[in-house]
Amino acid sequence: MADNPDHRVRQPRSRRPRRLREIFGSPDSYGLVLVLILVTYVLSATATATWSGSLVLFVQIGTIWTTLQASEARRRLRAVASAILIASAVVATVHLFLPHEAFASGLIAVTSGLLYLVAPGVIVRHLVLRPTVDVETLLGAIAAYLMLGMAFAFAYRALGALQDGPFFGLQGGEGNISQDLFFSFTTLTTTGYGNLVPAANPGQTFAVGEMVIGQLFLVTAVAKVVNAVRPTRDRGRPPTDDDSR
Repeated sequence: MADNPDHRVRQPRSRRPRRLREIFGSPDSYGLVLVLILVTYVLSATATATWSGSLVLFVQIGTIWTTLQASEARRRLRAVASAILIASAVVATVHLFLPHEAFASGLIAVTSGLLYLVAPGVIVRHLVLRPTVDVETLLGAIAAYLMLGMAFAFAYRALGALQDGPFFGLQGGEGNISQDLFFSFTTLTTTGYGNLVPAANPGQTFAVGEMVIGQLFLVTAVAKVVNAVRPTRDRGRPPTDDDSR
């Protein structure tokens, strides 16, 4: 049985699906955090029912809880985060019974934005303390970057729901969460199509802040990866005359 070549060939193939399940299905992995972020994005961009805001917030609560697990957050931080998550669950439940749609939408957006602002800091701290760069490091960096875009999107939604006048001015109108997500990620990546523009402050200031934070995050994240990968890239290479100079 051990000498069967078919058995030796099938063994690595069976390990690959198991490895994928561990990455994207384990509560201790940033892979599951990424999956939950994508689910939140799809629900936010497509769901139009009144109760969909509460559903999105409940998914976000699960996302933040999974983030705390994957980032090995300290016990004190978990206690504070648990209190925030419980308060968020109360907001999501109350949202189902609030009669004023604008206020309810703004309340949900503010809570969602605050949740996604907490998580990137926890992830970055964990990644900085990791001694090596592996798949988890890369997935964590991607998750933190996407959470920044989501946080600003909900911030724009909150401003659009609570401030006087349309958020995108007379040309773009009040907008919706789908447009806020589109605008947020084009701003985060400094793509700048120009079809949606905040009409006034504080939306314009938020957009500038998102551009700066997005670029700084990319620079620091890339620097972390490059500095950690360079030693492993040279590992096993025979010494040359340049190394002794």
